[in-house]
Amino acid sequence: MASSSKSFVLFIALIFSTINMSIGARHLLQTTMPSIPTLPTIPTLPNPTSLPPLPSMPTLPKVAMPPLPAIPTTLPQPTLPTLPTAQPALPKTALPPLPSLPTMPTTLPLMPSIPTSLPKIPSIPFLAPPPATST
Repeated sequence: MASSSKSFVLFIALIFSTINMSIGARHLLQTTMPSIPTLPTIPTLPNPTSLPPLPSMPTLPKVAMPPLPAIPTTLPQPTLPTLPTAQPALPKTALPPLPSLPTMPTTLPLMPSIPTSLPKIPSIPFLAPPPATST
């Protein structure tokens, strides 16, 4: 509650301050403008004179260069050792015999028959209902 009353007081103070500002702004608009002072004159700059011409490039003396060595057109080929023509024989290894696969049966065994009737469950005497008392 205290914050809302402080906010209300702040709002009222803001309204009154803007009223005073608007009255002051209206007063400024009704006054005559003061005369603007004249700007000082800028002195004129002298015209630039043309620049002197650049000196000519001096000629450099010619230097005698030795001729470049000639590059050979074919490079020397290195000598490669000769490869043997016959391959050595590989040792013979005997593989063990493969296991024989079991034979598949040609006929399927008979399935046991499923009983269609349930056997009678013997009754337990102490769970039997009591005999009727009314005749």
